[in-house]
Amino acid sequence: MMDIREFLKENTRIPVIGAPLFTVSYPELVIAQCKAGIVGSFPALNARPADQLEVWIEKISKELKEYKEANPQKKVAPFAVNQICHSSNDRLEHDMEVCVKHKVPIIITSLRAPKFVTEAVHSYGGVVMHDVINIRHAKKALSEGADGLILVCAGAGGHAGTLSPFALVREVREFFDGPIALSGSISEGSSVLSALALGADFAYVGTKFIATEEANASPGYKQMIIDSTADDIMYSATFTGVNGNYLRPSVEAAGLNPEEHTSGSKDDMNFSTSAIAKKDNSSKAWKDIWGSGQGIGSIKDAPSVQTAVDQMVSEYEDAKSRLDNF
Repeated sequence: MMDIREFLKENTRIPVIGAPLFTVSYPELVIAQCKAGIVGSFPALNARPADQLEVWIEKISKELKEYKEANPQKKVAPFAVNQICHSSNDRLEHDMEVCVKHKVPIIITSLRAPKFVTEAVHSYGGVVMHDVINIRHAKKALSEGADGLILVCAGAGGHAGTLSPFALVREVREFFDGPIALSGSISEGSSVLSALALGADFAYVGTKFIATEEANASPGYKQMIIDSTADDIMYSATFTGVNGNYLRPSVEAAGLNPEEHTSGSKDDMNFSTSAIAKKDNSSKAWKDIWGSGQGIGSIKDAPSVQTAVDQMVSEYEDAKSRLDNF
């Protein structure tokens, strides 16, 4: 099994993993992220129908291989596939077979990190990173064989926890010295450096890339990201059954009262093929409710991924220089 920290250090320009964004992360975004020098990722369930997953992985692998061969001097990052490990996900076994066949270098697991997934990934030398919001989840994932942890802290987009990164990173480091990625309001290069200072190895960045040219987000979604600030974020479990951060203006635009939609049940979670299709095609108002992290205040435009990463790298280097001169 590869040393993920050394592998990514050698193949990225900045220690950033692009978070998998439901309905937003398509091959165009993933390829652009990897070419720009950060890890690109996508949820397996974005590829629909199921046979599209193999098409996507082949496309991403082929384009990155050709780009690397044509640009040997550039750092081209690997990609990752996110697997939702929930009992309602009737595609999980199929999707894992495809990932094993193509030896996807990094698998990001959500909700659970079952042994059959970790063992399958380890069979070809891949790495499993599991996202968690608390210590109990972290220890459980490690007991199932996860190689690294993604700490989803307060302020992260989509499904997120409530713990401060100052608390969660510190407590995890008391029992785990393996690779950690940190998520929560990270949209600038200086925040990436802050994540490393806290004890993480990588920053996990999602919202920053919703408003980019290559993202599969609607123009309205991108513009709302640009126009909004942290004050426009609401935390609710109504829409999926698990607490997450969403753009309040999108809830209001859907004709809902944000004050009446702050709770939900885990029993409402459904990642089956038919349920996902229904969410996309039905007239339910909440299908147009958009996730976002609290770090949107620094997002002022919708550049290409290359430009966005270049900006983060510049901010990262500037932050390091300021500390060196402190």
